Amino acid sequence: MEKTKKKNIFFIGPPGCGRPITGFFTREMRERGQRVGFSINTLDGKQGVLAHKNIKGHYRVGKYGVNLEDIDQIAVPSMIPASEDVIVVIDEIGKMECFSPLFRDTVLQVLDSKHPVLGSIPLRGGPFIEEIKKRKDVLLIRVSEKNRDGLVNEFMKDRAC
Repeated sequence: MEKTKKKNIFFIGPPGCGRPITGFFTREMRERGQRVGFSINTLDGKQGVLAHKNIKGHYRVGKYGVNLEDIDQIAVPSMIPASEDVIVVIDEIGKMECFSPLFRDTVLQVLDSKHPVLGSIPLRGGPFIEEIKKRKDVLLIRVSEKNRDGLVNEFMKDRAC
């Protein structure tokens, strides 16, 4: 039987068989078509501001002021698993997030735990980001506009679908 490449993946099983997840992702904030900042969105529905052009303060990336309070009070708690079998989602371990010592400490605690982590990290970053990328327990998969649509197929090619 010929194996065909599949672009859509669905998991099937009885209720309760899946792995719970926790964590956060970031999104651009736009006003009148212009990017004005970035939001923090937890998988359980909380939302905050990661950075915004109207935030004044010491911690800045480009024109954006970084909101350490929302990183510490929204993103960080979302990375702490509530039970044994939780997958942690971290989007992303980026320059803005890394201004928070609590964020950095929590990332290391989660990576050192038995919980699997699914995340994103920039190509280039400061010492903390580079340290994470060099860990022996981290698999880095390079994403580009050219390969992004085929990554699922590539990752799944040796697995039965």
